Parts: sequence; C-alpha cells; structure tokens
Amino acid sequence: MVFFTNNYQDHSTREGYQFEFFCQRCGNGYSSSFQHSVTGFGGRLLKMGGDLLGGEVGQKASQLGWDAEWLRDGTRGSTRDKALGKAAQEMQAHFNQCHRCGQWVCEQVCWNGERGLCTQCAPRLDQEIAGMQAAAQVSQLNQKIQQVDWTRDVNYRDTAVARCPSCQQETGGGKFCQHCGTGLAAAPTPSKKFCTSCGTQLGPTGMYCPECGTATV
Repeated sequence: MVFFTNNYQDHSTREGYQFEFFCQRCGNGYSSSFQHSVTGFGGRLLKMGGDLLGGEVGQKASQLGWDAEWLRDGTRGSTRDKALGKAAQEMQAHFNQCHRCGQWVCEQVCWNGERGLCTQCAPRLDQEIAGMQAAAQVSQLNQKIQQVDWTRDVNYRDTAVARCPSCQQETGGGKFCQHCGTGLAAAPTPSKKFCTSCGTQLGPTGMYCPECGTATV
C-alpha cells in the first residue's frame, strides 16, 4: 500500500509501468512518469525480429522473445511492486500529511501551506472571505428584490387558470374538460334590461331607450 494514499490506478502495459494517484479528499489525479519494461520491450523486439528473419535464426530469436515475455510475466509481481514504490516516491511531492487530522491530501487544492495544515483543519482565509462576500451579495440582492413590487403590471385577477372539478386539469375554456370530458357549468346568462318608461327591451350598451328616448342610466 502506498503510504500517502491508497487510492491509485495502475495504467501499466506490456511496455512498462505507470500509475495515477488520487487525493482522497478532492479526487484530483496525478500520473507518474512512464517506466519502460526492459523484458517486455526487448522481448517484443526479439519476436518482431524473428518474424522478419525467418528460418532457424528467426525461430530462435522469436523463441527468445517469448521466453523474455514469459519471464516478465513470472516476475511481474515483484517488478511491479518496485515500479509502484518508485512512482510513489516521485509523486510524494504532490501530497502532504496534516499533523492535526493525520490525512494525506494533495498540495494543489487541499493543503494550506501558510498554516502547514489541510484546508479542512485550517481553511484558506482568502477563499473563505470570497465565499462569505458572495453569500452576502446574494442575501442583500434578495432583500432588495423582495422590496420591489414586481406584480404591479400583472393582471392576476383575469389570468386565473380554469381547472376541471373532476380531474383538476386545465379545462381548455370549452363546455367540456379537454382531459376527462366532464361537463362544465355554462356561463350565467346576462339579465335583460327594459325601459322604465315604455317597457321596450334595451340593448346591452345603450344609454337611451331607442323607442322613447328615455335615459337608461
């Protein structure tokens, strides 16, 4: 196990070894340098050369290549551990141990170099101040916006949505609900008006009786 973080991925191939280490707090990854495998690369060259040469010489070279790769696979455990240890030493510079909480964290994001502690134990003051300032701005803007009447020009009385008493969906403005077909109450018939002088039925907007000229309002 790597002493500063056990959260790593092995990106090694038959050509060599490479590892990526992750900060356990923020998840940032740091990749080690690629370490070429002598047996893997040499064995591959021998196999390729044997295939090109052909004949008895080529067959022997190819066999040596297979033997080299077989040897590499047999020693991969110990060789990989050495490569991992070398990669860990290389990447140690990217991680620091907080002596307050004991955790190993990445230097770029989670380490407060001025305090010698992780940012959880000793937050960076410039970041905290910036965060508080942003939060205060949002709070003050919210208060100022609440003080403005944003409904002054909104006709909220005539824009109410008619809903079906059965399914509670929008009726659509017809005689029947557009969702469930329930019959809706018809609009009340306006009452008729008559002239107080001659009894003639009056129109909905007339101000004088068309028959006798008497004022209707």
